[in-house]
Amino acid sequence: MNGATRRADAARPTSSTAPAYVPQGSQFAGLYGRELLKTFRNPWVLVITLVQPFMWLAFFGSSFSAVPLSALDLLLHAQIQSYLQFLLPGVLATSMLSIGMFGSMSTIQDKRFGFMKRILITPTSKATVYLAKALGSATRGMVQIPVMIAAALVFGVHLEGNPLLWAGWILGLVLLGFGFSCFFLAVTASSTDWQTPGVISNFLTMPLMFASGALFPSANFPGWMQAISNYNPVTYAALLGRGVVLSGQADWNYLAYLAIFAAAMVLIGTAVASRYLKAE
Repeated sequence: MNGATRRADAARPTSSTAPAYVPQGSQFAGLYGRELLKTFRNPWVLVITLVQPFMWLAFFGSSFSAVPLSALDLLLHAQIQSYLQFLLPGVLATSMLSIGMFGSMSTIQDKRFGFMKRILITPTSKATVYLAKALGSATRGMVQIPVMIAAALVFGVHLEGNPLLWAGWILGLVLLGFGFSCFFLAVTASSTDWQTPGVISNFLTMPLMFASGALFPSANFPGWMQAISNYNPVTYAALLGRGVVLSGQADWNYLAYLAIFAAAMVLIGTAVASRYLKAE
């Protein structure tokens, strides 16, 4: 009798076998901190991150230095002191395009060297890993902002706007960088190929950069490029910053569009990563 009872009890499912929910706050903080340490411990990555947008200002921005301001005003549909003043918000917006590639490469590196397998056998969800990677990439891109502003001041660019407007503009850049980081990480979630992030980034960066209002006003574009520009989040980040820099004004509808873009990428990317992110 006792043996039958024990066998029946053993066959009966118990609540201890059900997986318990584990809060993800500490896991997220640890993974996000690791992403920051990886950035600041590698001097070459940090130097390239800082120097690349500066080179855009130095070389591309200076290429119009001999053009009369009256001609530039007609070309750019704005009253400016120099093309650098017009270009600064656009360069900061386009720099947010490429930061997601570094997050994707970091994820593939973690897969190739076994870290992803070790972290996923712990009570850490794939969504937590994904969001920590995306936020780490976006934070890496924010390092460029003070460097770019300092470089613009060195080149003699006059900047308008008050602290509230600047905070709104920087928030828009954060949302843009976070959104694109989520996008790139979602696209490469199931990949272990080193080349994949670079190929995807090169394929998407050029059309998104040139089919936006970052470098030139979209009013000069043909109709098909204007259609892309009207939905391109890079356009709205550049326009938001340009209003602050040139006239000390901001259209908060642009910030709302960037918030919607970031939220959509987070939701879609988290769903994709939760299903397709793999350890190897």
